[in-house]
Amino acid sequence: MNPVLLAAVGQLAPTTDAAHNRDEVTALAADASAEGVRLLVLPEEAMLVAGEIDASERADVVAREWPAFLAHLSELAMRHDLWIIAGGYEPSGSERPFNTLVVVNPRGELVDVYRKLHLYDAFTYRESDYVTAGQELPPLVLIDGVAVGLVNCYDLRFPELARDLVSRGADVLSVSAAWVAGHRKVEHWTTLLTARAIENTCWVLASGSSSPDCIGTSLVIDPLGVEQAHLPATGRAIGIVPVSLDRIAEVRDALPALSNRRLSAHLSLLD
Repeated sequence: MNPVLLAAVGQLAPTTDAAHNRDEVTALAADASAEGVRLLVLPEEAMLVAGEIDASERADVVAREWPAFLAHLSELAMRHDLWIIAGGYEPSGSERPFNTLVVVNPRGELVDVYRKLHLYDAFTYRESDYVTAGQELPPLVLIDGVAVGLVNCYDLRFPELARDLVSRGADVLSVSAAWVAGHRKVEHWTTLLTARAIENTCWVLASGSSSPDCIGTSLVIDPLGVEQAHLPATGRAIGIVPVSLDRIAEVRDALPALSNRRLSAHLSLLD
């Protein structure tokens, strides 16, 4: 029998108050642990909302709060015997930090990081005004026998990134987001997440920020595009789903789209 990973998407409404955000993360980790969860996926900006901090103070705030954020995740992971994926802002050596996803294991170790490649310069927003883009493809992390690939918010609109992760062996796409609200933005979110699951016949764990300017609506979608968890637009919440590799095998037996491919692609980073 293939591994089954009990996973959760945790939703919260981060603010510029990093201590408050840590309290919210603590509550979600406790809720996950009480249900025997092994992997907790948290949103982008779980550490704090950097774009709302004055530009003259941002670098100092990030430099202070990044190590506190990592230490807090490490302590929670050890306390609850839990893997945690969460988003924060990492010092870059410039005034514009990296928007970084981290993976922490149950021993409290920082296993991997992913610095967001695609900055959200769209719909009149300019993330690149205050964030430095990453320069490496997202990693795969093996969690209790399940391969998890990292996706950060706007990355979701670039299907080649998800396909590359699955081509490298991802069973699960872990999506952390602060999906900005707006006309048809909920429809974009749900459609794109479902498409990434269906076209790659993989699981999608999508944790969205429920801050006032974001849509929340965290989801878990199975390899056939069926919603297995759907959280509300606002508030703190958690959705727990057993992620089964047998389900992937079942779907890929009926829909062998990956093995039917006649095209191959190799990613390279653009300037």
